[in-house]
Amino acid sequence: MKYTEEEAEYLSMRPVVRQTFRAAELVDMIVRVSGKDSERVQQILRSGTIVFHSFRYWWQGFEPDAAALRGILATYPDPDAARAFRSEDCAEIILESSGSPARHSLRVRREEASKRRLLRTQSFWDALIDFTKASVPRYREYSYALDGDIYTVALTAEQTARLARDASRYAPRALRSDLAGILSAGVAISQMVFVCPRRK
Repeated sequence: MKYTEEEAEYLSMRPVVRQTFRAAELVDMIVRVSGKDSERVQQILRSGTIVFHSFRYWWQGFEPDAAALRGILATYPDPDAARAFRSEDCAEIILESSGSPARHSLRVRREEASKRRLLRTQSFWDALIDFTKASVPRYREYSYALDGDIYTVALTAEQTARLARDASRYAPRALRSDLAGILSAGVAISQMVFVCPRRK
C-alpha cells in the first residue's frame, strides 16, 4: 500500500510512502470511513483507494474473499436503537450548529470537561449531562468513526443561552474560549451529540 497527504488547492511534492497492512487493518480503515456495509467495503477494496484522516491510501485493487470479509465485518457492532442512553457510558459530547453536515462543531471530551474550576461545586461535564434530564437523548446510529453509539438532544434558543452561561461558569479555560469564539461569530448551537462507546 502507498499513501500521501491530501492537500487542497495545490499540488503537493511530498514523497509517497509505502506501508504494509494486514487485511483486518485495511478493512478497519475502510469501515471507519464508509461504515459496515459489505457491498460498499468490497467496492472500495476493488477500487484500490480511500482518503482517511487527510491521507490518500491506494493499493492494487482486488476481489476480496467474501467469507473472510464477512468474518472481519462480524467483529464490528451493529446499530441498536433499543439501547437506552446511559450518561455514565458517555465519553464525548459534540456541540453542533444546524445544517447537514453541521457547519460548526465543538468536541467536548469527558476527561477534560470533568475538571472543576476553583470554588465550583460541579464541572462543565456535569452541566452538559444535566441537559439530558429535561430531554432524553434520542438514538441516531452507531458511529464506526467515533467508536460508539450516537444519541442526540435538540436545543432551544433558551437552552443555548444556558449552555453559554454554563460554559462561562464551569468550563476549563480552553473550552470556554473555544465555545465563546463559536458563539461570538453568531453561530447557534442547535444540538448536543452524545458519543457512548460500548463496554467490551
